[in-house]
Amino acid sequence: MAKSVELRRHTAADGDLLTPEGVRDALDIGSSLAGGYDVAISSGAQRATQTLACFLAGAGAKVDGGVVVDTRFRSDVEDRWKAAYKSAGAGDIASFLRVDPDLVEKESVLLGRALKECFDGLPEGGRALVVGHSPMQEVAVYGLTSEVIEPLSKGAGVVVTEADGGYGLGST
Repeated sequence: MAKSVELRRHTAADGDLLTPEGVRDALDIGSSLAGGYDVAISSGAQRATQTLACFLAGAGAKVDGGVVVDTRFRSDVEDRWKAAYKSAGAGDIASFLRVDPDLVEKESVLLGRALKECFDGLPEGGRALVVGHSPMQEVAVYGLTSEVIEPLSKGAGVVVTEADGGYGLGST
């Protein structure tokens, strides 16, 4: 039976707090989520944790393993990512690879490992919801699967599944 991890970007924020629109959007998105997660994970940023709480509230979700903070889904070099974005003029992995391949390669190892360990902690058939940031979610997917995905818009997500020892991508 397959395991799955749904990675989502936080909704609209002002600094590290969701805007009223971000709260409404997260609640709306949450109402469309299936729920039944074994664990819900925030990157630890307030805007990610607040989005996660609103997703779960909107879904009326029960989370067997609770809500945890895993700062490995954040980058310790945010300023370098911002500089790479400014230099590239775009926020997709291919553009980051063009202007700072070392950044992407090092971060993809760290974030890909965090995503793999999330899968390792799930029971057979288990599901996790991870709320964090762009491009960290995309880099985690790249690090685990070598797949390049488009930048996630606010509140959007991607599902990664593990079955028969391999990983695949789905949509949310």
